[in-house]
Amino acid sequence: MILLQGCVASMVSNVVTAPVKIVSKTTDILTTSQSESDEKRGRDMRKREENVGKLSRQLKKVQERCADGDRDACKKARDIRDQIEDERSGG
Repeated sequence: MILLQGCVASMVSNVVTAPVKIVSKTTDILTTSQSESDEKRGRDMRKREENVGKLSRQLKKVQERCADGDRDACKKARDIRDQIEDERSGG
């Protein structure tokens, strides 16, 4: 009989604490820590910097063709400059 009371008390304790454990786990999953947020921001910045570097190299090649009189290259150079500006502004 004493063992049965212990089992019932343990079961009641588990039932009472279960919702708290579920809410706590859900909060942990849904909450982004500051360090995780900083890491994501850093990755985004590095990716934008890489894109700006790639676009800058393309721009240099296109500008050379533009200087040689290629009108299509001049239009492409303007488009690339716009893309670089977008990347630098975080867009």
